[in-house]
Amino acid sequence: MPKTSPLPVIPAGTARRLLLGAQGLLDDPRRKATPDVLYDLIARMGFVQIDSINVVARAHHLTLASRLQGYRPALLERLLERERRLFEHWTHDAAAIPTVWYPHWKPRFERYRQKVLGHPWWLERVGPDPYRVFAHVRERIVKEGPLMTKDFEDERPAGTDKTWWGWKPHKAALEYLWRTGELAIAGRVNFHKVYDLAARVLPAAHAAPAPGDEEHLDWACRSALERLGVATADELAGFWRAVSLEAARSWGERAAARGEVATVEVATADGSKPRKAWAVPDWEERAAALPAAPPRVRLLSPFDPILRDRKRTLRLFNFDYRFEAFVPGPQRQHGYYVLPILEGERLVGRLDPKLHREQGLLEIRGLWWEPGVRASQGRRANLEAAVERLARMVEATEIAFGKVM
Repeated sequence: MPKTSPLPVIPAGTARRLLLGAQGLLDDPRRKATPDVLYDLIARMGFVQIDSINVVARAHHLTLASRLQGYRPALLERLLERERRLFEHWTHDAAAIPTVWYPHWKPRFERYRQKVLGHPWWLERVGPDPYRVFAHVRERIVKEGPLMTKDFEDERPAGTDKTWWGWKPHKAALEYLWRTGELAIAGRVNFHKVYDLAARVLPAAHAAPAPGDEEHLDWACRSALERLGVATADELAGFWRAVSLEAARSWGERAAARGEVATVEVATADGSKPRKAWAVPDWEERAAALPAAPPRVRLLSPFDPILRDRKRTLRLFNFDYRFEAFVPGPQRQHGYYVLPILEGERLVGRLDPKLHREQGLLEIRGLWWEPGVRASQGRRANLEAAVERLARMVEATEIAFGKVM
């Protein structure tokens, strides 16, 4: 007889619904997009990843537009740069995060302070006397106010690598002072960071005390589980990248012993082995109360929260996604910046768009449906509607589908 698990088993479809619901993809995207609605959405998601690639639109705008049909970039800029309800820092990558949680970045600031200058990559860029460079940058910002990298002279000799990661010492100093909490991002100009003193940008948050170790651990794991619904230890630790895997596993075991979370097994959609995990204690009721997915097709950012953990996406959606922007062209299976297609609660395909800004043209260069997904007339019509919504968001006046549709 096969051995059965004594733990409750969450079907892959239920785990998928919990994730989609927690990440705002089961809400009605037609609701009015206001600063308050957008803030509540980002707080519910936890954060929205910020990325520089701008083939069709930047990742953070794509992520938010897939959840709010009326979203426009100015709404996010208002929350970040005017109201300061969001701040920019790192989770697993650069992100816009609710400022109410800023104190929980203070332990991270200290970790950066202890490890960055011991790293050869940083030392190579900041030079042999880092504290002199830090002091110079700090003094100028104190006296002059917000500054950008371009406001500092590049004194390196000719022939020095000055490409994307070839930072000059002052850029490395600005990043160090930002990552360790002395500076904050006051805004962006053409996506280039504007740095200022954190005490000026976020005075109340900067002055707030750092949490204790146990408080920080509990916040990191509990808030992550709320935004995932069900999670393994590595998924808990990976959500914010704020605590170690060992600390997250220990928290889960203690919380389960207290009855605060449920220990479960999660079935998979790809046929792989079920995974032991923890779930919110009311996972059954929560899943049953979630609304049906909006009856539309949506185009997701490659950095959407439901795609960020590629292994989890494969287990729960049976969707094998690879971001190919950094793959040499001849080796790409699909395209440079491919958007997964979400239909209801399923990932059913992928689309390769390109915005030609000077012509106001949104070009669809490739379309691939998943195995077993039929390209019916209704499905194609729903995809065309999604592309039209994307075109409106990026202010394209023309769409070229070519032969893919």
